[in-house]
Amino acid sequence: GIDSTLMILQTRLRAQNWRPEIAIVKEYSELPQVQCYAGQLNQVFMNILTNAIDALEERDRDRTPKQMQDNPSQIRINTRTTGDMIVIAIADNGRGMAAETKAKLFDPFFTTKPVGKGTGMGLSISYQIITEKHHGKLSCASQSGQTTFTIEIPIAAE
Repeated sequence: GIDSTLMILQTRLRAQNWRPEIAIVKEYSELPQVQCYAGQLNQVFMNILTNAIDALEERDRDRTPKQMQDNPSQIRINTRTTGDMIVIAIADNGRGMAAETKAKLFDPFFTTKPVGKGTGMGLSISYQIITEKHHGKLSCASQSGQTTFTIEIPIAAE
């Protein structure tokens, strides 16, 4: 599902005339079959990855070509099994976010984008899909220079 989502987002990741390519670093481990709603999980991946790309592009607009070369934009995706859970971590090396922003991330209609650029529903819907449909957890850790979204879902449906 992650690779399918990355394929859809391929044009957003490519180099633009004003910035180099956004690198994807895949750290996949062997995962068991998971009972899940695959289409809904793909929607979660799409929302998180699109937000990461947006954050990196926003930061890169304020950087010089040398800064972009010295610290290239990247998204790191890590998968692993922990006990009876699958854990997927999606991290970007953007600016990070303020505590006030992080506190509202999963609220319906919350957005950091200008008016007309998004509905603010992506992370709220993602949170519902993970917690209500999959009985899992969706969390975010952010500090200067990195934001990581962590998805945890049970291997076996409840």
